[in-house]
Amino acid sequence: MFYYLHEWMDVFSPLRVFQYITVRGFGAAATAFVMCLAVGPTLITYLQRRKIGQHVRTATDHVAAPQHAPKQGTPTMGGLLIIVAVLVSVLLWARPDNAFVWIALATMCFMGGVGLCDDVLKQKGANATGLRARYKLIMQAVWAVIMVVLLVNLPATRSSASQLMAPFAKEPLVQDMGIFFTFLFVAIVLLGATNAVNLTDGVDGLAIGCSASVALSYLALAYVAGHAALAGYLLVPYLAGSGELAVFCGALLGACLGFLWFNCHPARIFMGDTGSLALGGSIAAVAILIKQELLLVIVGGVFVVEALSVIVQVISFRLTGRRVFAMAPIHHHFELKDWSETQVTVRFWILSIIFALLGLLTLKIR
Repeated sequence: MFYYLHEWMDVFSPLRVFQYITVRGFGAAATAFVMCLAVGPTLITYLQRRKIGQHVRTATDHVAAPQHAPKQGTPTMGGLLIIVAVLVSVLLWARPDNAFVWIALATMCFMGGVGLCDDVLKQKGANATGLRARYKLIMQAVWAVIMVVLLVNLPATRSSASQLMAPFAKEPLVQDMGIFFTFLFVAIVLLGATNAVNLTDGVDGLAIGCSASVALSYLALAYVAGHAALAGYLLVPYLAGSGELAVFCGALLGACLGFLWFNCHPARIFMGDTGSLALGGSIAAVAILIKQELLLVIVGGVFVVEALSVIVQVISFRLTGRRVFAMAPIHHHFELKDWSETQVTVRFWILSIIFALLGLLTLKIR
């Protein structure tokens, strides 16, 4: 909406700033942040009155019950605040005719909807199980199909949709993966990122803080991908119009910081699967749209480590009957090794920032 104000710059010259992605990206971040601060207390009060709170699993589920028992009843489904803040901010600050932005928004809302179904079932069942994993994966895979169909049919992404790009490489590793392998690749990235963020959401502020550093990195990457001169200089795929995703990432960053205001230890609200799946889907969508999918392994290093710890734990237990970690995901392992919750969160934030910087560094190593 605000983008069109630059058309009145002949009347009032300062309005020309609204044509710049950098200005609108900052505006989106500020708007999302302020929205979270303004609406957060009202949402927390509403959830408390409706008794929509977190259900903490017991020690029989191999959860660090002594540390997490006090969290029982803390308002959850706070991901709704993140989604609304991003949605409103992007609609205000991004170009409304940009297909990249609409795909990213749709992915965020769909994945958030899957998470909302899970959270609602948890509340109705008064347990921590919720929606079965297979149903989550099926719904996420359905969106992967929809996303691939959109990518191969939209003029802006048709030529790049089936390419496989990699960090450090100047040219695509594979020029055309074919429709089947394109879907498989998109599904792996989308489902992997979405569920990795979900697994990371286990202690106060951890997932949202790590998501903020990833969002900031992809803000820079999206800006470069949509800037012909920078993309040519840094030898990354240039995608006309993809720079608007920097506005989306700015809104995502602002919403993450705004939600962290209430989610830091001791958390007043949890994002629930509504938030974690929406965040993971948003990050994956941006990575897919700007052809920086494999770079997500580096930028989202903390999420990758969290997911791998679960995979290793499950495989080891099924094959040998032994656990590699005291508990998985790995942040719980460190909790059981006498790290305080704050220590786990801050140290993982530090690692996330380092991973994000390493990801940006790859822009110069090609």
